[in-house]
Amino acid sequence: MRALDEKETSAVFEKLFKFVGNNLKNIVENPSHEGPDSNPGRYCFRLHKNRVFYASEALVKRATNVARPNLASLGTCIGKYTHGGSFHLTVQALNLLAANAKHKVWLKPQSEMSFLYGNHVLKSALGRITDNIAAGDGVVVFSMADVPLGFGVAAKSTQDCRKLDPNGIVVLHQADVGEYLRMEDEL
Repeated sequence: MRALDEKETSAVFEKLFKFVGNNLKNIVENPSHEGPDSNPGRYCFRLHKNRVFYASEALVKRATNVARPNLASLGTCIGKYTHGGSFHLTVQALNLLAANAKHKVWLKPQSEMSFLYGNHVLKSALGRITDNIAAGDGVVVFSMADVPLGFGVAAKSTQDCRKLDPNGIVVLHQADVGEYLRMEDEL
């Protein structure tokens, strides 16, 4: 387990910025009330076995007592680096993204299962959508009861969605909570 270098940090922050925008400051400066200290610490990003973890500094300090081969996980795994060196967010980052999301999409109840099976979001599935979404922006997908279901990339802008036919793709699927069941061994 080690701190991210400058190149890795910029890749992680660019990906997070795509979904949370200026709220990235809230993620980085989030106070941590874990551990025996009375004054709050901070959260930090750590790399372990090509996976990026978001954990409190107090937890990281205590984890240094565990040998690297014996350490399975630490904090919240928010993403991983592929063999090609690119960074991908994983479904475990959903709670972090949902709390700080800049762009949101709400699905109709009858369309939630389709998204949870790994399908893209169609216009006929939209319940609500935030304004000022541009094509290519990161979007967090919610149910109508404000339960975060997953995230993806906007295929169309908000204005283009209004003119789109009902079978047009609005959000390209990246991750959803159904992956906890579908990809149980990999997570």
